Amino acid sequence: MKKQLAAVMLAAATGVSVLAGCGSSGSGSGNAATQSAASASGTSAAAQSGGLDTSKEVNLVMYVISNRPAGQDAVDENLNKLLKEKLNCTLTINWIPWSDYANKYPLLFSSGEQFDMAYTSNWLNWTQLARKGAFMQLDDLWPTYAPDNWAATSEMAKAEATIDGHLYVVPTQKATYTAYGPIYRTKFDDGKEYTDEITDMTSMETYLDWIKANEPDLKPYQVYSAGSEMDDMWMYSQGFCASKGATNDFLFYNPEDENPKLFTYYEYDGVNDFLDMMEGWNGKGYYSKSALSDTDSTQVQNGLAAMQVHNIDTYSGLYILHPDWGFKYVNLRKHVAHLPYTQDSMAISTTSQNPERALALWNLLTTDQEVYDAFYYGILDTSYTLDDKGEFKITDPDTYATSAMWAVRTNELDRNGVGTPDDYVTQRNQWEEDIKSDDTAEKYAAFTIDTTNIETEYAACQSVQQQYWWPLELGFTDKESGLKEYQEKMEAAGIEKVRTEIQGQLDAYVATLK
Repeated sequence: MKKQLAAVMLAAATGVSVLAGCGSSGSGSGNAATQSAASASGTSAAAQSGGLDTSKEVNLVMYVISNRPAGQDAVDENLNKLLKEKLNCTLTINWIPWSDYANKYPLLFSSGEQFDMAYTSNWLNWTQLARKGAFMQLDDLWPTYAPDNWAATSEMAKAEATIDGHLYVVPTQKATYTAYGPIYRTKFDDGKEYTDEITDMTSMETYLDWIKANEPDLKPYQVYSAGSEMDDMWMYSQGFCASKGATNDFLFYNPEDENPKLFTYYEYDGVNDFLDMMEGWNGKGYYSKSALSDTDSTQVQNGLAAMQVHNIDTYSGLYILHPDWGFKYVNLRKHVAHLPYTQDSMAISTTSQNPERALALWNLLTTDQEVYDAFYYGILDTSYTLDDKGEFKITDPDTYATSAMWAVRTNELDRNGVGTPDDYVTQRNQWEEDIKSDDTAEKYAAFTIDTTNIETEYAACQSVQQQYWWPLELGFTDKESGLKEYQEKMEAAGIEKVRTEIQGQLDAYVATLK
């Protein structure tokens, strides 16, 4: 494990996982406040580190992505009373709604707007934003002004936050996993109960057959306009990893190989078996013929479908929401690893006027349970309640919600929801043990692709994936002609250039592991 970690650190320091680079962005070289510390009333000791002067009240601005809860004003007011007392600052949280984030989030960093902090992630292309100068370098700022957070962050997470030898984001300290599988309902309103277990793709089909025969008012399998996740599930169950480490990818590799080579669906020998299976599912009516035009992503949640494929956190949320429905979850991924800690991250904008105070705030949020609760959950007995086990429940989901700054979560401060299933904890603990004994996929956890040199071709391949693969995988188009057309369109979109670029990055990464 030490060898693996050293290799990951080297990869990050040399920019292996993100090969093309531009000049440094931001100023993380200690040009922050160096005045002698002023003892503002209630200011934490951590905030005083590095000679931070908190005598002047400042207002910090943070951006998150989600729909703003109706009751957020009261939550913000309550939080700011604490922040004024402990750090002599206030926080304004700006929300970018889901409907607008694809356009508004990139513009946030090109507009020149002055703000301090923002949620970022692999799925928001943080590495490209960092290279384009959107984020400050944190080499000196992070350990100086958020020392407790820095000390608690693993070396692996720090490596993942590094580009060309510089730190650009502060990753979450909450462990998440690549485990993926079916979430399925076992108890129904008519009193019927499904008593068998899903353990593989075959038993999954047995379950869907049972639903079709016994619960005709339910769709057996949830599919909507974002595409089916069964193709990802199939590939993961075969032991493969996606090149970008996320769903809806089109390039995969086998982590068991000494020198993994990228391949796509039409090059995989097992693709016909998968397409045959899905063609059968389509014929049996497991999902609607118009599934790809259905925008409803809550079919299982609202009792319209019986099964969906996702992660353990989605399972826990459904179990809590409907404890009488008997939801179960099983991981069908062959090799489980940690998701990159940068999957949820916080970045300091290069336009920030108070980066030191912003990091001191982050230190406070991630180490002080009282402040964390006020930030993430809201107002005790107003927006949320706690039971005798310390588990939380949002009082009115139409008015309140947990924070959308998911990067703030830590294993120590984060709370389970009231009614969290017992196996939520046991499965996570088991994956930790599995990762210790089998690092087949874990050693690739820090590998992040950089599409800077192939932005046009990569976007074109993604478009082909949606237009041609999604209907093909669901059995809506003829298997033989559809697969041939998919290949032709991918080649025309530039998949070979994409593959060559990402293969070079993967080869360079693998070299650091030896």
